[in-house]
Amino acid sequence: MTLKQVLLSVLLVWNIVVLCAYGLDKHKAIRHRRRISEKTLLFQTLILGGIGASLGGAVFRHKIKKWYFKLCWLLGLLNDFVMLYLILTKLSD
Repeated sequence: MTLKQVLLSVLLVWNIVVLCAYGLDKHKAIRHRRRISEKTLLFQTLILGGIGASLGGAVFRHKIKKWYFKLCWLLGLLNDFVMLYLILTKLSD
């Protein structure tokens, strides 16, 4: 496996983890259980979890009314796309 494949795999897995975190938090909210903190969800979003967080917000309809989540989703997506660009263009196969 090349470095490019490893980094793309890590990015994919991380975004799946973030998507699952949003789903788990929504599930806990419905059941009135102890939740994942907003700080944790926002931090996960900003450290290259923008794709998973945006999908989590859309799929689970979770945190969609809070402006600071929308802003972090945009910043997280920007971080993800910059990282994808760098991985795909700057690393050799």
